[in-house]
Formats: sequence, structure tokens, C-alpha cells
Amino acid sequence: MKILDAEFVKGFIRMCDDGFQQNWHERNGGNLSYRLKVEEKELIKDELNKEAAWQPIGTNVSGLAGEYFLVTGSGKYFRNVILDPASTLCLIEVDETGDNYRILWGLINGGRPTSELPSHLMNHEVKKDVTGGKHRVIYHAHPTNVIALTFVLPLNAEVFTRELWEMATECPVVFPSGVGVVDWMVPGGQEIAIKTSELMKQYDAAVWAHHGLFASGEDFDLTFGLMHTIEKSAEILVKVLSIRPDKLKTITPDNFRDLARDFQVTLPEKFLYDKK
Repeated sequence: MKILDAEFVKGFIRMCDDGFQQNWHERNGGNLSYRLKVEEKELIKDELNKEAAWQPIGTNVSGLAGEYFLVTGSGKYFRNVILDPASTLCLIEVDETGDNYRILWGLINGGRPTSELPSHLMNHEVKKDVTGGKHRVIYHAHPTNVIALTFVLPLNAEVFTRELWEMATECPVVFPSGVGVVDWMVPGGQEIAIKTSELMKQYDAAVWAHHGLFASGEDFDLTFGLMHTIEKSAEILVKVLSIRPDKLKTITPDNFRDLARDFQVTLPEKFLYDKK
């Protein structure tokens, strides 16, 4: 099968375009990666260049040895993915040591995978482990309202999660484990990758202060839906704070506990503190 005819590639391209249409990917901002299933590798194996040279990842991800990933390219624009996926995306393989990768397909006009490849792969490794292999998508975008909140809310998970949960009843159902928060760090390196991967052991999303949002999920729909829900909640909160900083009404801790019981989700008590 031609790579561009594969359903996982079509889904990847659609998600890139959906993110651009949401205004989350200015210029070359943001990145997306997907870990292939065994049967998907088989479908496109004849399209791959197994003679490509190995290159260092910049970190070790031995838990991903032999895995294949579809990844956006560094410096590539999300708005162009739907127009020319072969020049904006690449399919890479991780070697048996977890130290190196090679490009098997894509970036036909040159280039390399996203500059945040270490963050993506380290988080793929964590989520593969803690979800028993269910999570396959890692998505980083620059949603406007989430970024805005990092300038006015304390940069800790308890406050961010609670404020976002209070904005829409569906939020604690969509992201019951809450959201993690990373203080401002230089993007693209091992330091931010390590910090984020530590948070992803307990969260499916992490806010990068003054930068954006990092999310993980089982498939494209769930991961995009997670990002979309968090940003929608952030938008409501920005509007509420601009109208009246001291809310007259909100969802209470006991309301959340009732919701958790009826929807059969577990909400950590650390987010259900009594506000003073």
C-alpha cells in the first residue's frame, strides 16, 4: 500500500489540518507524532527506505526500540501538511538501542523530524508503559487561551486543574486525572523532555508555561478532543475572569464528587480542596 493511502496517515493529516483551523499553529508552531501498530508497519513496508543513515535522538528511549513513528518535520508549517504531506512529514524508526533514529519516508525536500523529538519520544515511552501500549499519539500545540492563563494563574497542577474543571461539567469526565504544569523552560531539549515525561506518568496533558499544551491519547480523535476540551475550558475561564474575577457561582467539591460517582470516574482529592 502507498503510504499516503493508509488510514493512519490520513488521520494524521486531518489532525494537523484541524489544529491549524483552530488557530493553534502559527507559522511552524507545534508538532505531532504517532506510534504505528504492527499491522500498519506491514501495510507500508515496501515504501520504506531501509538504507537511510542512523542519527542520534539526543536521549535514550530503549522502551521504544524498533518502533516506527509518523512525525511532523522541524520548521514545517501545519497549514502545508494537507497540501504536501511528503515534504512536511516523515516516518522514522528507532534503533534497537533506543539511542538513534532513521528517516524511512518523507521530508522529500530535506529536513529533519520536529526539534522536539526528544520530548515526543520520551513521552511516548512513558505513556506506552503506563497505559499498557494503548496511547499512540503525542500532540503539542499553542492554544491561545491556555497560554494566556499561564500569565495569571499559579503554575501548579492543583490550581490549573480545578479552574479548568469548574468551567464546564464535561471537563473532569474528559480529563479526570487533571493537567500537569511545567514552568517555563527552553523548548526542544532533554531538560523539558524529562520534566514533561515525569508529569505524564500521572497526567494525559501538561501545560507548558507561556508556550502551549502537550497531550497524549490512544488515537487522533481522543487526543485532539482532549486538547480541544482543555482549550475551550480555558477560553471560558478567560472570559469569566475578564467579566468578574470573583465568581458568584461555581461547581463545588461535592458537586464534583457527585459527578464522579454518576459518571464512574476517579477524581483525585487533591483537586477538590475548599477554596478560601
